[in-house]
Amino acid sequence: MKKITVSLVCDIKDSFMHMYLPGLKKELEGLGHTVGYYKNIAEIQKGDVAFFLACSTILKENVLSLHGHNVVIHPSKLPEARGSGVVSWKILEGADEIWVTLFRPTDKIDAGEIYYQDYAPLSGDELCDEIRQKQAELSFALIKRFLADYPNLKPVVQEGKSSFYPKRTPKDSELDVNKSLKEQFNLLRTVDNERYPAFFHMHGKKYILKISKEERVHV
Repeated sequence: MKKITVSLVCDIKDSFMHMYLPGLKKELEGLGHTVGYYKNIAEIQKGDVAFFLACSTILKENVLSLHGHNVVIHPSKLPEARGSGVVSWKILEGADEIWVTLFRPTDKIDAGEIYYQDYAPLSGDELCDEIRQKQAELSFALIKRFLADYPNLKPVVQEGKSSFYPKRTPKDSELDVNKSLKEQFNLLRTVDNERYPAFFHMHGKKYILKISKEERVHV
């Protein structure tokens, strides 16, 4: 494996990726790479490869020119499910797996050439934090695969029908009081108890619901 300078970029302040990126940085450094971890696009330094995870900033040429390779990590099987919040949208549709794609950024949203794609199965009982952990683990596995193959990379053009999902907002966590919990369990799986908890309206009031799994003690 060639030792190179890597940048890990995540500029969304409250992204869950910040929980996991320090561990990835340490792991890549253990493999001999020089690694920078950036929470602000303006602070990125020159390097060989930049990985962009959960970024809200449009990547312009002055940023892309800092690295020989720029890679966006997107949680779907592109060209399906371009856009934002796609893991939640797909789970709401009944998906039983998470896909992640590594691709080359272009001036069109999520439309660049693909380096790698892979998926992780879901059992159907995972809640938000568990889903996020699987997404992070799969994303990082593909990043390590990219670095193991570098510089012998063969990206391919996206083919097939595309779809686009809008950004999810806190209002998307609203439960329907006329539907059962079973019918809305996938929605409960995707809510964030702190940032956008499940809620419902009744008797002119708004009620908040927070969900967690029972912690079983094994004796």
